[in-house]
Amino acid sequence: MNRDEETNRLGAYLRARRDLVTPEQAGIPAGPHRRVAGLRREEVATLAGISADYYLRLERGRDKNPSAQVLAALARVLQLDEVEHQYLLDLAKPSPRARPRKRPERVPARLHHLLAALAVPAFIEGRAFDVLASNSLAVALSPRLRPGENRLRSLLLDPEEREFHADWDAATAEFVGSFRKSIGEDTDDARIVELVGELSLASARFRALWARHDVRRLEGGTTVVNHPVVGTLHLHRDKLPVGGLILVVYYPDLDSDSAEKLQVLASLAAGPKWTDSGVRPPATSPPPAGPAPGASRS
Repeated sequence: MNRDEETNRLGAYLRARRDLVTPEQAGIPAGPHRRVAGLRREEVATLAGISADYYLRLERGRDKNPSAQVLAALARVLQLDEVEHQYLLDLAKPSPRARPRKRPERVPARLHHLLAALAVPAFIEGRAFDVLASNSLAVALSPRLRPGENRLRSLLLDPEEREFHADWDAATAEFVGSFRKSIGEDTDDARIVELVGELSLASARFRALWARHDVRRLEGGTTVVNHPVVGTLHLHRDKLPVGGLILVVYYPDLDSDSAEKLQVLASLAAGPKWTDSGVRPPATSPPPAGPAPGASRS
């Protein structure tokens, strides 16, 4: 994450998004000898009904308090969807002088019990997509879902994870966009800086996606994965916020081929369910409420 993006996030976002809108998409002639694929600054300004000088000040961070009307006009020109428009509005809000420090991400005992009780793959992730706790069926679905792993790092850097996803390009675009939405203004958080720096150096795919400034909702959907033992699985995925953490659950359609394959995985995964510690606690005592391995990395 470069210094300019840290200090002028609104300008960086405007530049990235105008680069993605072609003149044809904006309804204007491209003209000869064009040096950029996207829109020029003066074209954005004209289409938005503002002066070119004012738009330049916005991109360069000299004016950081545009009105909601100006932002709505820019969102229209840059063809932002609802989530992207809201992200633009959030970027233009005055930053608090001192943001409260994020508390360490800890998985409470009740969520450990919930994971153990679920008969489908499920795990808890933090805001940086660190896996904080998971049940045995989640690890049977993918070893990269064990506590201590980072989902974004695994997806972008682990060859096995690339083979696991039937549409790796779509999965990476979704994850990076969701990651940017998840971290919000926490771009100076040590864990975020560490992860973005690592991925920027190690993954050309991450660099390309991060430069687009895409933002996507943290929500569920459907996915197709290629398991090395049971083959192709068609699964639904739900992401449920729980106390500042995210509970992620994968499940198949009832009585489907994928449901039968998950049953096979469940039989293979039979054994201790408390995968964050490796040992199932005594029945008379709950699992510890402190951080699971990997939580301190947030």
